[in-house]
Amino acid sequence: MQVSPIPGTRLRRFGSIRFRSASARHQHQHRAGVHGSRAGGIPRGARSVFTPITSPGVGPRVSGIPDSTSTDRAPKDQEPIIVVAVRLQKLIADAGIASRRAAEAYITAGRVAVNGEVVTTLGTRVDPLTDRVTVDGQLVRAARKLYIALHKPKGYTCTRSDPHAARKVGELLPPEWSGVYPVGRLDRESEGLLFLTNDGEFCLHLTHPRFGIRKKYLVTVAGRAEPRMLERFRKGVVCGDETLKIERGRILAVNPGGSLVEIELAEGRYREVRRLFASEGLEVERLVRTQIGPIKLGELRLGRWRTLTPAELKTLLAP
Repeated sequence: MQVSPIPGTRLRRFGSIRFRSASARHQHQHRAGVHGSRAGGIPRGARSVFTPITSPGVGPRVSGIPDSTSTDRAPKDQEPIIVVAVRLQKLIADAGIASRRAAEAYITAGRVAVNGEVVTTLGTRVDPLTDRVTVDGQLVRAARKLYIALHKPKGYTCTRSDPHAARKVGELLPPEWSGVYPVGRLDRESEGLLFLTNDGEFCLHLTHPRFGIRKKYLVTVAGRAEPRMLERFRKGVVCGDETLKIERGRILAVNPGGSLVEIELAEGRYREVRRLFASEGLEVERLVRTQIGPIKLGELRLGRWRTLTPAELKTLLAP
């Protein structure tokens, strides 16, 4: 049984051709736009060739072709085939089963098998066209990529399967989108913009600190917020074995009942905003995420969702 190709990867087939002479071979390669060489091109004697066009960072695995440093040549009766190999955790993430980090945990826990054999080594490469990959016995198939913006209401948990959660964000989406998962987290009592996807690469890009995707929040606190407080947050507050900090902050309004503050984070740690204000003795009464990268919550109504546009995806994933 074959696994569907990963989206973003194309295989271009150039018929069944036997190159009878060097001039004929070079003429065909020129027409096809392929330039064979010892460093990974079409080897002599190849009768059926697949040329992979892969996503960035995904290299081809070559079967039956000598290494570029070798002086040996493939026998004339050998039919080398170039196939695309991807890391196992990427295949699982691209199939929408879990984020790449979660997929790595599945692998090390022994929940993933390739062609019936359990694999626990991270970085194992598989051929998505021929290798049969399963997670907990379920066949992994590539899924159509979904990118959803949701206005999360208070009282919903960012999970797909927690049996203890009274209400889950997945309940706000169409049932056929059960394969998507939250990109990052908003705690149960928080509201605002939340992305959901089945694309592990997209999830990694938006959640890993090295990509620098910032998030903005509107915070209503009981008590008076002071500028010196925000400066302390900007420099960093040690909480246990963590240092919590903001990138920017400004006080929008202050009245006898409380304060309204805008906070910008570069890395969202567990209940970070609430813990920062708690260090100053202030309780957060309401927390709303208003922006992720360049994408704003805007007029998206509470509890409603929309799909991200191609232009929005491009700006989110821009270097």
